[in-house]
Amino acid sequence: MNVDDLQWQVTNLGGVLPRIVDEVLDGGGLEALVGAAEERGDWFCAEGAVRGLCAAGEFGRAWAVVEPFVGTGWRPAVRVGADVLVRWGRIEQALELSRPAGTAGTEAAEGNAGTGDLAAAVRDHAEVLVRAGRADEAVDVLAPHLRDRRVLGALVELTEGQGCDERVLELLAPLADEFRRSPGRGGSGGPWEVLSGQARVLERSGRADEAIRQFGADVAARRYGPLNNVESYADLLARHGRIEELRSLADTESRAAVPRYVRALEDVGRAGEAEAYLRGLIAAGKPGWHESMLMELLFRQGRPADGIEAAAGTFDDLYDDNLLQSALLLLAEHGLHDRAIALTRERSPEFLAENEAYWVRSNRWWLMGEAGRAAEALAEIEALPVDGADEVDEVDDRELTVAWLLAQDGRVAEADALLRGMPGKRAGTQLAELLIRQGRFAEAIAAIPDVAAQREEEKRRWAKWREAAASGAAGGWGGR
Repeated sequence: MNVDDLQWQVTNLGGVLPRIVDEVLDGGGLEALVGAAEERGDWFCAEGAVRGLCAAGEFGRAWAVVEPFVGTGWRPAVRVGADVLVRWGRIEQALELSRPAGTAGTEAAEGNAGTGDLAAAVRDHAEVLVRAGRADEAVDVLAPHLRDRRVLGALVELTEGQGCDERVLELLAPLADEFRRSPGRGGSGGPWEVLSGQARVLERSGRADEAIRQFGADVAARRYGPLNNVESYADLLARHGRIEELRSLADTESRAAVPRYVRALEDVGRAGEAEAYLRGLIAAGKPGWHESMLMELLFRQGRPADGIEAAAGTFDDLYDDNLLQSALLLLAEHGLHDRAIALTRERSPEFLAENEAYWVRSNRWWLMGEAGRAAEALAEIEALPVDGADEVDEVDDRELTVAWLLAQDGRVAEADALLRGMPGKRAGTQLAELLIRQGRFAEAIAAIPDVAAQREEEKRRWAKWREAAASGAAGGWGGR
């Protein structure tokens, strides 16, 4: 186990994927995760094991799982380790572990790329202090580092409900004033989140009107910095029922505020007004994703047919405004798979010529599998010519799709045999999902290549990509 491998796992979602870990944990495979953490050095398995053990009150075992990772000095592991110790009631040990200048490897960790920095260490230590009931000390730790946006955000978040809002406002005020004087100087005026942070603390301390007045003036003056503050201001208005002010904001800042205005109207039972407003924007030809918002609104109102009609004009668009994919997902969420399948077949010849092989048919096969029509999808695939695997990929997408459909069709043994014959993480992960459904948790994790094998696979894949790029090779097969 080393920091480089651990950081690679987080950066590349390497090892066992978090969603697979969740499936194992939810299925009752906690011991398999403990074993994978110990034997494979798999970080996501370790995180899952710690969650499961802490939920069961087995804090000593949770610490035993995470301790070897903590020993590397890697910041995410130190954070999780401190959390375990706090839950276990070992507060002083947690404080010593998380202390930025402590002896728990944080100093050594800062010398390793990706292991974390002073701001992360300060934030983590402050969180432990707050959980230990020592919020004033946490503020003392954070205060010297507030020009780092992560530390400023931690100050606002960690102190909520801790009875120190006035002190927090005192610390934010000079930074906010400085930013207001020079909002466009590349951050030299302080972190741009200070304005929304100040408004949030004012709001929670019972001064919502002052927060709205002050933050509204900032937005009107376009004091945004690198990050637009309109979304935060719109959310503030919505939380306090300031619908008319939100409407005015939406009229001038449509891209950021219109979605909040629509939801605010819907939340107070005025969905008809929201619909009319969006239809007006669409009719006026104003730029934005108004068809998408209208489609989603109508689906939420139990009107899927009207939602599809609202967006149908985009479904044959060959450019970025096409909402077909969004429509397919919404229909699937509402159990309307057959209507979604029909939409994939009703497209113009020009659209299908550009997109059928690229993504439309793979979506159709997924929908068929979910709708109990896997056999029909398999027949459709078998009728296609076999082009072979993508020249720069380890596994043929077609075969992965077939394996998934076989499992959906109840032909689990055939799917299992097909996947076991394919190399690489993707096939191993799909096989793991199949095994999890059968309660074979340890076998499922073993089916996924370990971190060393995955890193080697990545090297081979990148080498093939470079070779393909050099020779002018083109794309692959549009599978699931």
